[in-house]
Amino acid sequence: MCGIVGWHAPPGSDPAALEAAVRRMTATLVHRGPDDQGHWTDAQSGMALGFRRLSILDLTEAGRQPMLSGGGRYACVFNGEIYNHRDLRAELERGGVRFRGRSDTEAVVEAVAAFGVRAALGRLRGMFALAIWDRVERNLFLARDRLGKKPLYVARSGEAGWLFASELKAFCALEAFGRDLDPAAVAAYLRFGFVPAPLTIFRGAWKLAPGTFCRLRFGQAAWSETYWSLRRVAIQGQRRRRTEPAEQLASELDALLRDAVARRMVADVPVGVFLSGGIDSSAVAALMQAQSARPVKTFSIGFHEKQYDEAPAAEAVARHLGTDHRQRYVSAEEACGVLPDLATVFDEPFADSTQIATLLVSRLARESVTVALSGDGGDEVFAGYRHYAALRTLSRVFAAVPRPLRRPAGTLLTRVPGGWWDAAFRLAEPVLPAWGRNQRHGERVHQVGALLSRGRLQDDLYWGMLSRWPHPEELAPGAGPGRIPCEAARLEPEIPGIAERALFHDQACLLPDDILVMADRAGMAAGLEVRSPLLDHRVVEWAWRLPLAMKLHRGVTKRILRRVLYRYVPAGLVDRPKAGFSVPLDDWLRGPLREWAEDLLRSSRLEEAGLRPAPIRDAWRRHLAGRTAHHPLWVVLMLIAWRRRWC
Repeated sequence: MCGIVGWHAPPGSDPAALEAAVRRMTATLVHRGPDDQGHWTDAQSGMALGFRRLSILDLTEAGRQPMLSGGGRYACVFNGEIYNHRDLRAELERGGVRFRGRSDTEAVVEAVAAFGVRAALGRLRGMFALAIWDRVERNLFLARDRLGKKPLYVARSGEAGWLFASELKAFCALEAFGRDLDPAAVAAYLRFGFVPAPLTIFRGAWKLAPGTFCRLRFGQAAWSETYWSLRRVAIQGQRRRRTEPAEQLASELDALLRDAVARRMVADVPVGVFLSGGIDSSAVAALMQAQSARPVKTFSIGFHEKQYDEAPAAEAVARHLGTDHRQRYVSAEEACGVLPDLATVFDEPFADSTQIATLLVSRLARESVTVALSGDGGDEVFAGYRHYAALRTLSRVFAAVPRPLRRPAGTLLTRVPGGWWDAAFRLAEPVLPAWGRNQRHGERVHQVGALLSRGRLQDDLYWGMLSRWPHPEELAPGAGPGRIPCEAARLEPEIPGIAERALFHDQACLLPDDILVMADRAGMAAGLEVRSPLLDHRVVEWAWRLPLAMKLHRGVTKRILRRVLYRYVPAGLVDRPKAGFSVPLDDWLRGPLREWAEDLLRSSRLEEAGLRPAPIRDAWRRHLAGRTAHHPLWVVLMLIAWRRRWC
């Protein structure tokens, strides 16, 4: 696991200036690679590469980067892990390649030399962001893994050429990089709580999309190509649905996950696993312990607020599995102590409050291990979120309304004030299903009414459920309505079910731009590599061929994954309402964080950030009165905190 940077400058650049610039970029990523660093320049061609290393495989000098291929044509910097690198190495050795060390980086660069960039990428199984410089053709190739586990940012800086880096902060080390904010990115952030790809918060940079590679050449436009398409996987999976008995499918998944976990247990440093006691992390921990000769190290954190405390459940699962379990209870003061770090750790605005818990558990794990497996991806791959059931229920209600009545019924729903719906739902809360308990009922009803009046149940409802501020232009005049994230073109012809389309959108957008950003930045900030076996691309491809009923059935989420888990852990230990890996932020904002939040939400600060104070201050008053959840406010708080650090 590493941090990588590069600058494709004008040919014939001053060697000393080129290397000095890349060294400044590399220095910003020391947290991603505290063990070693390396630099390589080809000033005649205008290429410089930088690298920070967190040593995981082949801790010797033979694993150092930047690395040249055996023939010397290709130079490579690589961030990530290739879990099939031994198989790839054997294939290359049969073709006559002689290896100098045992690192997966060497397998990558030699595969490129032997097969070409695209064919080599198709052979890689793992998480990665990499750069390959072809010294003969003077082409720079950048690539990112299929699901977007590892980040890669690209920028074009006028006549200075192309820049790339693992994190945006590396660009900020160069005077040539402008820090102008992108209004479209600000609007999208306010709407979703993250900046969706390909946007970044800075106008001059963008994110390379998962499953793609691009070619950069000085003085020419970027060229990119998709080598793995989630959209194609999803559509083909829907056309080739599995019909075998559930137990047979569970056995297939068991074997697939065992292999995915086993490959991610390989390292030359200590390995552990995050354990919250939920379905996903318990499945990973169980499969890991089943393949280990000694107790695996498991880690969890707990909170004194009982409704957020998952530590007892994690401890019960750990006791059953026989793991070497370590947990730490976190006070509000200790958790709030990480707030000053967040804007630096997440170097664009980022407002998933789970970031606090993820950073804390990463720091705990790093005290004992250098690699930790996680259950990330279980919700998105096996339908664990509440909104899948909500969307499916609403779809059935929508279909039950006769066509002639849809338009007048929809108009009626939208004309009843949202506050009335909020009050009605609060009275009915004791009998509502879990997914119905939130603070934005009036808005939801108005969305359904609008869709009814148009005669179609569209994906707008999903994007509305995902939105923190559904109308960001009301907060930031001129910023726009908030761009819908990547891969969001209409999918109804290929994927008719709205719940299945929500699964796709979560995998294409929420995962790479929110969940995996959180895992990568929090882990790297602690010097910890986080691996996600549930997001092995073979698992994702396999899961798309399942009928929805094998994932979500009569209120039971992740049905097929539960079948696998029950082979290792009694159902009673893990079957409980979904809590999520969250912190008691609502209580903290009304308590120990109130003074901090009040300072950031002052009208003068909001106006300085280009935001209208009125709706934000109104949301803050309603939150203090216990009438709304923290989510919209946390978006604004993280934006203001980020601006104080970077602008």
